[in-house]
Parts: sequence; C-alpha cells; structure tokens
Amino acid sequence: MTSRSTYKTVKQQSEGLYKEKGSKFIAYAVACYTEEEAKQYIEKWRKEHYQSRHVCWAYRFGLDKKQYRANDDGEPTNSAGAPILGQILAFDLTNVLIGVVRYFGGVKLGVGGLIHAYKEAAFDALQNATIIEIEVFHHIRIHFTYTAMPEVMNWLKRMNIDYSNQQFEVDCQLDAKLPLEQKEVLKTELLEINDVELTELGEY
Repeated sequence: MTSRSTYKTVKQQSEGLYKEKGSKFIAYAVACYTEEEAKQYIEKWRKEHYQSRHVCWAYRFGLDKKQYRANDDGEPTNSAGAPILGQILAFDLTNVLIGVVRYFGGVKLGVGGLIHAYKEAAFDALQNATIIEIEVFHHIRIHFTYTAMPEVMNWLKRMNIDYSNQQFEVDCQLDAKLPLEQKEVLKTELLEINDVELTELGEY
C-alpha cells in the first residue's frame, strides 16, 4: 500500500509566458503519467513551434515522486531543465510535465538570465494552472462470465464502487477502483463470486 493517499497535479493544460531582451519563453504545464506520454507532448510542442530555438522540459511521476527528469535541449547545462523542475518541486506536484518553448530574440541572456527566464515561465504556467488534489485508488480489472454479471454488478452497487470501461459480451470485463484501506478485503469478497478473475492495474 502506498504511504500517501492523495497527490497534487494540474487539472488541464495551462500556459505561461516570460519575455526578456526580445526572447520569448512560452511554458506549458500538463498532467502526465509516463515517459512515453511526455515524449508525445514534447513532440507536439516542437511541431507547433517549429521556428523556435529550444523546447526545454522537466517532469516528475509517481506517488513517491522519485521518478523525475529535466532536459536543457541545447541550452547551457542546468540553465533550463533544472529551473523548470525546481518549480514542479516548489509546487509539490507529481504526474506533471512542463515544457518551455524559447524563441531567441537576438541578445544572449547568459546562464543566469536563462535560469531566471525558464524559472519564471514555468512559474507563470503553474500560477495559471488549476491545481487539484487527487485521491489515490487501487485499480483492478474484473473478468467474469456473462452468467456472473448480475452478482458482480450487485456487489459493485452494494459496495459503492466506481467502475468504467465495461464490456458485456460472452466474456465480460470492467475496471474498478477500490479504496486503498479496503482493497484486500474487497478483492477477497469479489473472488468469492464464481467465474471471477482479477488483473491488478496499479495504484494511482
């Protein structure tokens, strides 16, 4: 069981902007859960801003907040990714990605100027974001036969369990989210129903 039952992230994509000596820094903050998803967002921003000089970014994932990475995308070492990551840490967020697009204005800002610019752009994006606290659940996929469906559905209703992605065919399945403190008891009860199997999807 995870030691934390909630985490903070951004509700939807937000934007920030910082300008300095003709250079423009456009920041995006989005909820993001995997490295693959992060790559897709970064590639999308590169395509949208194909004339920009750099797309620098940082992310942090996981309930323990231990999976993080920052990238300077050609800027001097630690002048872009690190200050962006610093804002994620300052706001105590996880499962979040921030990308900052830079349009060069013709005047070099120096390492100190870049650190300040990337920090301020990321800060502005988070200031403009709706930050939400999400309760963590234990997610499972329930596999069951069509004949077991009434009993499974009655159990979900009786236990007040939220579910989604239901498929009711010869072989049925749906995804359910269990409160962390009750997950073992609930899984044991569920498996007492004939023709039911479970797949663990994780805690998030």
